Amino acid sequence: MALSTHRIPPSGQPEVKSRSRHFSMVRDFHLADFFTLGNAACGVAGVFLAMLAMAGSDAPDPTYLLIAAAFAPAAFILDIFDGRIARWRQQHSALGRELDSLADVISFGVAPAALAFAAGMQGGWDAVILAYFVCCGVSRLARYNVTAESMADEDSGKVKYFEGTPIPTSVILTAMLAVAAWQGRVGNELWGGVWNIAGWELHPMALLFALSGSLMISKTLRIPKL
Repeated sequence: MALSTHRIPPSGQPEVKSRSRHFSMVRDFHLADFFTLGNAACGVAGVFLAMLAMAGSDAPDPTYLLIAAAFAPAAFILDIFDGRIARWRQQHSALGRELDSLADVISFGVAPAALAFAAGMQGGWDAVILAYFVCCGVSRLARYNVTAESMADEDSGKVKYFEGTPIPTSVILTAMLAVAAWQGRVGNELWGGVWNIAGWELHPMALLFALSGSLMISKTLRIPKL
């Protein structure tokens, strides 16, 4: 006698297996999450344009550098809007927080470093400093995600301050690179020129990235959150 493959629950009706919906992750996105993804897309565009600026000639193309830099404030605006939309619609989630951090790493960490490299910071010491800058940004965002709940105000539940400077402050560095590109000060013509230290080249402008990264991972520097 063949046995039925359906398990009959106490109600007498066959059990219906749940099926995963197509694009179920996208369906779970909130409106703010799409602004966050727009932020990430701006960062990727900035990286691509920085690569284009280096293609085809020995000197970087200032036009591509300027367009790449323009995506930084666009990403910054989207980063502001995603937070405000989430608060307005009261739709906060762990997924949204992680998306925000990953997007910020691209737009305000990797993209500025790629733009600086394309603009002429291609020496050995430059590369070390730019890698340090990105690692500081990643570390700062990871620390914020872990400590945000412990730093939240008991009454409002909101974080009152940032430990270290927020990673979007790197738009200042991007703006400086844009001005340099606009003036034609790229390659070894970058402000401050180029130094040779122990056989490796260093552009003094790269030290600004070292300073920015160090400020991001500072625990003693506290920035009030508006």
